[in-house]
Amino acid sequence: MAFLNDSDKQQLREAIRQAEANTSGEIVTVIAHASGNYFYYPTLWAAVLAILSPVILLALPWSLGPLGIVELQLLVFVLLAIGLRWAPIKRRLVPREQQRQYCARRAREQFLVQNLHTTRDRTGVLLFVSLFERHVELLADAGIHARVPDGTWDALIRRFTARIQDDQIGDGFVEAVNAIGTHLATHFPADSTNPNELPDHLVEL
Repeated sequence: MAFLNDSDKQQLREAIRQAEANTSGEIVTVIAHASGNYFYYPTLWAAVLAILSPVILLALPWSLGPLGIVELQLLVFVLLAIGLRWAPIKRRLVPREQQRQYCARRAREQFLVQNLHTTRDRTGVLLFVSLFERHVELLADAGIHARVPDGTWDALIRRFTARIQDDQIGDGFVEAVNAIGTHLATHFPADSTNPNELPDHLVEL
């Protein structure tokens, strides 16, 4: 599944290259459809509402026998189990804290998978976006934590999250990469060699 069009991907690739030209840091961008399948939540809600569905019979002038009630519950369960999986609804069923935990875990996994921990000066930065949750994670390696103050990335993450809400993912990526590059250039300016240690293209999961 393509999350960005070719033009957006090219702009992002150029933004990463320009940012890394001025710093010894490395920026890796990753986008995922979702960080979890959250199967449990729509299924649970479907089961609960199916169990309660016979209550609607109290408002009707007729009643069902035991077999009819069971059939009603099964029908309600199947319909809701399917319908509640529609992303806008399912997103509301999953507690926000649970979504953040899934995204944080997926981002940490990608930090290792994309080899950000292997850079020469431990100056890798992962910019991770999970679309279902509309969530942004930014993970910086140990070398950056030693110099960049806590809270530096908070405003960047808020702006990017707002871009995702407005369906402007490509612009959000480019703006975020530019901002990351500015911080890295301040604390980790490029040296005479400045090798490109990690790929510049968007990683799509």
